[in-house]
Amino acid sequence: MRSSRWQGLFGWRASLVFLGVCAAGLAFATSARAQATGTVTGSVTRAEDGIALLGVTVLVQGTNLQTSTNAEGRYTLARVPDGAQVIVFRWLGYGGIDQQVTVAANQTVTANATLTRAPIALGELTVEAASRAPERVVDAPAAVSVVTPQVLRSASLTGQAGIALQRLPGVDVVQSGVNDFNINARGLNSSLNRRVLVLLDGRDLAIAFLGAQEWNGLPLPLEDLDRVEMARGPGSALYGANAFSGVVNMITPDARQVLGTKVTLGGGELATFRGDLRHAGIIGEGRVGYRVNAGFYQSESFTKSRTGVGDWESEYEKATDDSSLLPSASAIEVVPLDGQTTAGLGQPATGEPDDLRNIYGSARLDYYADNGSVVSVDGGATRVENEVFVTGIGRVQVKKGTKPWARVAWAAERFNLSAWYTGRNTNEDQVSLASGAPLLETSAIFHVEGQTNHNFVEDRGRLVVGASFRNYNVDTEGTLMALSDDNRSDNSYSAYGQVEFKLIPELKAVTALRFDDADLHEAQYSPKAALVFSPTPDHSIRLTYNQAFQVPNYSEFFLQAAAGAPANFSLLEAGLRASPLGPALAGVPVGELFAGATGGSSSAVPVLALGNAGLEVEKVKGWEIGYKGNITDRAYVTVDLFQSKIDNFVTDLLPGVNPTYGAWTAPAAVPGPVAPQLEDAVRSQLLAAGQLTAAFGLTRLQNGATAIVVSYTNAGSVKQRGIELGFGIQLIDEVRFDGSYTFFDTGYFMDQIKGLQAGDVLEPNTPKHKANLSLAYSGLQGIDAEVAVRMIDGYAWAAGIFQGYVPASETVNVSAGYRISNHFRVQAAVTNLFDQERYHLYGGSVIGRRILGGLTTYF
Repeated sequence: MRSSRWQGLFGWRASLVFLGVCAAGLAFATSARAQATGTVTGSVTRAEDGIALLGVTVLVQGTNLQTSTNAEGRYTLARVPDGAQVIVFRWLGYGGIDQQVTVAANQTVTANATLTRAPIALGELTVEAASRAPERVVDAPAAVSVVTPQVLRSASLTGQAGIALQRLPGVDVVQSGVNDFNINARGLNSSLNRRVLVLLDGRDLAIAFLGAQEWNGLPLPLEDLDRVEMARGPGSALYGANAFSGVVNMITPDARQVLGTKVTLGGGELATFRGDLRHAGIIGEGRVGYRVNAGFYQSESFTKSRTGVGDWESEYEKATDDSSLLPSASAIEVVPLDGQTTAGLGQPATGEPDDLRNIYGSARLDYYADNGSVVSVDGGATRVENEVFVTGIGRVQVKKGTKPWARVAWAAERFNLSAWYTGRNTNEDQVSLASGAPLLETSAIFHVEGQTNHNFVEDRGRLVVGASFRNYNVDTEGTLMALSDDNRSDNSYSAYGQVEFKLIPELKAVTALRFDDADLHEAQYSPKAALVFSPTPDHSIRLTYNQAFQVPNYSEFFLQAAAGAPANFSLLEAGLRASPLGPALAGVPVGELFAGATGGSSSAVPVLALGNAGLEVEKVKGWEIGYKGNITDRAYVTVDLFQSKIDNFVTDLLPGVNPTYGAWTAPAAVPGPVAPQLEDAVRSQLLAAGQLTAAFGLTRLQNGATAIVVSYTNAGSVKQRGIELGFGIQLIDEVRFDGSYTFFDTGYFMDQIKGLQAGDVLEPNTPKHKANLSLAYSGLQGIDAEVAVRMIDGYAWAAGIFQGYVPASETVNVSAGYRISNHFRVQAAVTNLFDQERYHLYGGSVIGRRILGGLTTYF
């Protein structure tokens, strides 16, 4: 492992060089020979009743010129090249229309359109996540799904991205609090999942220290996203580290797609209030677009303090009928939620916890050049307050954290260049509720990337080539890492390429390879190969082989933090002194059997979570076969079967797994022949008392001090397999039925585990069966409504100190809206309609019902 301070400066320099390149490109684009242009304007209405349609995409075929209709259904396309042009009108759920017009220089031509309802067909959906380039979802060489705009709109009122993604086949979504979600695919979920890479306009949303996402930190509401898609399966061949189980690709619209102003106000149960503002416009004769987003959210939480004896047990009693699944009544936290107080250790919290609060703001500028390229600059910040996250060392409350970010991109027909920055700053201490320790993080990620694509052999083939540089800077001020490992800067480098070629018109072959090297891991090669057979434009069968890798995060490498309150072994020592081993302890001062060479006492044995600098990267090899197709013009089906093998997977925090911290040894004052007996007696007593973590984790640190240590290790290999099904049926024009079913072979998973060490606990952390069903109505009168049901099997959970069972659940969500006019829409959403109180991961909060309402205005 290599690290040095000057490497961080290189990240800044690379970003500045890129900005210079973009500026040069912008100057080139601006100085290109001007072409005579005109304007196209018009309106779009619905065929059934002549009502103006809001948000219809209107573009000039073969160019990057596009816009969308406003609240009156009108649009304007400026700077359209003169001559014959085709104007394309598209809106999901309506049949598209192409109109030919003749544009004259400095003149305005009118092109009106009337759209007719049509079932959503797979052939209409375009995705980028599978190949890092636009393609029809039917042709994509991966298991990929798209979240529809209607689902994003209904979930946006709740502010919960997980609700929108949980409907997709193969996706694991666990919720801990109001806004704490962990999203995964294909098993081995965790309380801080990072096996799925999450991108927003190409920017990695992960926090540098943990590599996981804060879903409550999105810089805009869900309904303001242009598209959300998820590619499942290993994806490192194109995306590199941590695209281990899939990629969530979120794309925001540019200003031309959302012209005008939109304001949304909402609120409801848990004293929820939210407000969101978006404004976008065009200036400079259509050359420059701008978009501004701002918002505020506040609510109470489902999360409760667990400082009192039995608090956690009583919290979970209402979520399960099996008393054997309840946590120990003695499992307590030493710190209450912010805003509450306690009378002492083991006493319940009093007072009201502080509300959750999120504030965000962002701005974007786009320059539309004559040669078709677009230069975008955007940035902003999100502040999150008081959310509680479940981690391997226990629950952590983020009192106040800020995530600033910035991005610049230059997109043209044959290349894309981008540079971005994502930061994470704890404005007030994060607090470990289990230990009371303050946890700080000031971190930043800088990334520069370039990609080009070219077609060849009369467009039968396409080549995508790219390279990137990334720099991580992390400083925890000694609260999460030892000072010798802290305040560090680490670099990574990559190069990748993908070739697609149509062997025959119906058969496409895809190969890809990526090379990654970094300060924190050895060089990695990630290959990919696929065959996609499309007998008709609406049907395809694919065979895929992928490899991916996941780098241990900073916590897994370098963590040094308290994992709980110190353990009191005074009674254990007293019992040993009263046993036949007592005479052998005569040379050990009373109260110091479990002390160390540097001091301490048996009444305060520290409980520590420590990293493992010797960890290797996790690797996965995956094989898949899939089918996508429109069965009729009103129904589609997707089927994906997968099997994968994971090597060197990194465990969550466990006792006794890191060989650096061996079993506890008796003090030097204990006679040598008796020492092994004393050590065995200590472990036996702890096991008999049910203190498994102490029994396996009791050790001596390098300075001789006694401690209970939990750490990480690479734990051999395991195989996974499963089936993912998705379908949709347009029953009638107004009513649609969608669903998904996922089978994960948990028995096969457990049978295929190889190489576990003593003390390892490994569960797939996903149910064997899960399903989603939804019935949606969208009427011509402006009324829309949906009922969605999610059904989850019960399953075992093991992640760090949290090991238990998650009960089965059946959750019903309902949403409805009424478009009063194109300027006003009222809406309502109910999550967990029947208030089935369940926890979705062991250690998480019990989730109840929320009823919310809102109003959106467009002007």
